[in-house]
Amino acid sequence: MHYPSYIPPFGLNQGMAMTLYTALWKSRDWQDSTPYPEPPYQSQIFTGAQDVPIFGIYAIPENPRGTIVGTYGITGSLDNQWFLRLLGRKAYAQGYAVVFFDWRAHGKTAELSPTLTSDGIYEGEDFVHIAAQAKAIGCPAPFWFTGYSLGGQLALWGIKAAQSIATWEPKLDLTEAEIAGGAVICPTLESTRSLTYLVKDAWGRYLEQAITKQLKKLAGQLYAQHPDHFDPEAIDRANSIWLFDQELVIPRLGFATVEDYYNASSALYQLPHLHKPTLILYAADDPMFDPTLVDDLQSACAENSAIDLILTAHGGHVGYVSSKMGQRQAKDPDVWWAWNRVLDWMQQF
Repeated sequence: MHYPSYIPPFGLNQGMAMTLYTALWKSRDWQDSTPYPEPPYQSQIFTGAQDVPIFGIYAIPENPRGTIVGTYGITGSLDNQWFLRLLGRKAYAQGYAVVFFDWRAHGKTAELSPTLTSDGIYEGEDFVHIAAQAKAIGCPAPFWFTGYSLGGQLALWGIKAAQSIATWEPKLDLTEAEIAGGAVICPTLESTRSLTYLVKDAWGRYLEQAITKQLKKLAGQLYAQHPDHFDPEAIDRANSIWLFDQELVIPRLGFATVEDYYNASSALYQLPHLHKPTLILYAADDPMFDPTLVDDLQSACAENSAIDLILTAHGGHVGYVSSKMGQRQAKDPDVWWAWNRVLDWMQQF
C-alpha cells in the first residue's frame, strides 16, 4: 500500500519541538482541528483478565463496518486524553464502532480496582476480554486494537494475546478470526534503553519528571481510594519512572528487578510473534525513545511480513501534525496525519 509522505509544518521538523507543540498547543484546539463531532458515547464497565473491572466508553454508528478498541499512554484518563478522543471522532465518522477504556490504575478503572499496571503482560488480555464483551453489546467484528506511546505497547500485546484465544479457559464468545489486527502510533518498544537515554538530556529529564509527577499523582489517588493496598512511604520514594515501577509495580508482579520487568513487557521482543496484520507508525526523531531502537524496529519488521512499518524522519512523539502541503498531498481532512494513515490502512482489509 502506498502511504503519502509526512510533511511537518515549517519550524516543526525537530522531534522535541513537534512533541511539545502537539502536547502544549494543539491540545488546546483539537476539537476545532477536525470536522467531525463527538460520538454519542455510553459508559460500560468491562471485566478484564483476572476479573479486573475496567471502565470504558463505546459508541456504535448505524451499519458499523467493524470496531476499534483503544487506550492511551502512560498517564491520563479518558476524560483528558484528547488524542484518543480525536480518533473516536474520525473513526465513528467513517462507520466504525469505537470502544475506549481507562487501562489498569488509570481514570475510573483506578476507582474500581487497586490493580496496578503490567505494561502489557495482562493488559493485552484485557483488550481481548473487552472486545468479547463489546461484541455482546452490539459492537461487530472485525475488531482492531490501537493505542499510542505506552498504549501502543499494550495494543501490540493485545494482538499477540488474540492469537491464542482458542486455548483460553473459560472460552470467550469471540474467535481469533474476529480480531483482525491492530495499528499503533509511536509505541514504547524497550523501556530500559529509552529511560536511560531520556534522562541524559536536559529536555528529556524535563519530560521524564513531568511524567513522574503524573505517576505520583496517580499513585496518590489510588492510595486515597484503596488505602489498604498501598504504602504511602513507597509512593514518596517513587521519584522517577524507574522508581515508580520499583517501589509499586514489580513487587506485585513477582519480578526481582525493574530491568527484568521491562525485558518481559517490552513490545520489541513480541514483534516476531505477531501474525495478524499490524501497522506501526514510528518517528526516527521521537525524543522519548533511544534512537538505536530504530534499527532494531526496522529489522524486526523486515523479518515479519504481517507488520507494516511506516518509519518517518520527523513526527516527534505522538505528534505528526501535518503541514498544509502535507494535507493537500495526502488529501487529508485535517492535520492529523498519523490517525489518517491508521484509518486508511484499516480500510484495505
